[in-house]
Amino acid sequence: MKGQFIVFEGIEGGGKSSQMAKTAQWLSQGGLGKPVEVLQTREPGGTELGQKLRSLLLSDHSLDLNYRSELLLYAADRAQHVKEVLKPALEEGKIILCDRYIHSTTAYQGYGRGLDLKLIQQLNAIASDGLESDLTLWLDVAIETGLERVKKRGKRDRLEKADIAFHQRVRQGYEDLANQFPQQILRIDANQNEPAVQSQIQTQLKRLVISH
Repeated sequence: MKGQFIVFEGIEGGGKSSQMAKTAQWLSQGGLGKPVEVLQTREPGGTELGQKLRSLLLSDHSLDLNYRSELLLYAADRAQHVKEVLKPALEEGKIILCDRYIHSTTAYQGYGRGLDLKLIQQLNAIASDGLESDLTLWLDVAIETGLERVKKRGKRDRLEKADIAFHQRVRQGYEDLANQFPQQILRIDANQNEPAVQSQIQTQLKRLVISH
């Protein structure tokens, strides 16, 4: 079986991390018919460089990052991630589950921050070295529900602290992207409970494998 690149996307509080972990367990235990080797990774933070960039981007609240600097740091993280982790893993035939990828940049820095979408498209192309996902699962949750979940977790990062209008723009970005790329981006209703969300994900992954 050749490698597959599956991305989990969505606004804050959609349950990406927990659903990705559940999906990895299901796949490694033979959910697609036989056990497969799964690599879980994330952006930012999937490499040693990425971990340092993640800290700068999300955790260091002393920095006054302008939006273009933020965009370029995410691109640097991605360029390293693609070369060091993603492409080698795909060549080894692994199934990659990735928490965020290029559509996050479009939704957050494009729609959310208001940066030029064509510029972001160009940067994404450079940073990704042409690598696209086989499937992107958009975990779509109501903004109020997602932010309430984040609030219950406690400490919030730089993006989670943004105002509700920002998150509304980001969600609109994901909706527009899903409409533009209906074969690649599939909406998952993340307002449901965790087992119901996981069931939707498993259904889509079975379809992906059949199509390949």
